Amino acid sequence: MVTSIYQALSEIEKNNESAALCTVISSQGSTPRHVGSKMLVYPDGKFIGTVGGGDLEHRVLDEAWIAIAEGKARILKYSMVDPSRGDPGVCGGTVEVFVEPILPAPMVVVIGAGHVGKAVVHLAKWLGFRVAVSDDREEFCNPEAVPGADAYYPVTMDKLAETLKITRQTYLVVTSRGSNVDAAGLPNLLETNASYIGVIGSKRRWMTTVKALKEKGVAEKKIAKVHSPMGLELNAETPEEIAVSIMAEILMLRDKGTGKMMRE
Repeated sequence: MVTSIYQALSEIEKNNESAALCTVISSQGSTPRHVGSKMLVYPDGKFIGTVGGGDLEHRVLDEAWIAIAEGKARILKYSMVDPSRGDPGVCGGTVEVFVEPILPAPMVVVIGAGHVGKAVVHLAKWLGFRVAVSDDREEFCNPEAVPGADAYYPVTMDKLAETLKITRQTYLVVTSRGSNVDAAGLPNLLETNASYIGVIGSKRRWMTTVKALKEKGVAEKKIAKVHSPMGLELNAETPEEIAVSIMAEILMLRDKGTGKMMRE
């Protein structure tokens, strides 16, 4: 049983979960709580601790859930003088609360454990990502076949979202063996909140997949979420070079880079 915020934070990190830590960083005049008071907010609405109760706490809770969703910290400043003008209380002071999202390390999920998939696993792990491997062929989806991953999911692509929790911290790299596999598996993945869905292959292969997805009734807006052919243009040929191209695109999008040469 969790008995303190610090114990809860340890559990959140161990289980790769999300939350927001809210801390009173400034308190002037009469306010409900002193500097250092903390509240830990979970995505499901539960919370531990308090930053003052009442309307102030409700407002901080709302901001905490937004911070979790956006992955961005924020400083909230409230004057507690006149509720008629929108203040969250009448204590007479001012309070500042720092809201810090606690998010799991980003995860790259490689779907399709062929030569390119293995290279992506190796590179993504080296870059500091958590890495999972999925392949419907069990003999390809295990630590012996693909060393170094954090988790293995020997399921068909359409079942992956039922087995693995896919969040905004998830990057899906589809290195499957054909368009028919992609067309069967992508519809369910397109319903998730994954930050990135990339599919390997030529433009011709992707257009074949798009046609099949539309025939299944998948909306164009959903299909547009997919990066295919995925990766940056490096004229890559070997599995290792292709892996660099793919991970370069993921890093660029995650960190809002441009992909231009630095000298430009």
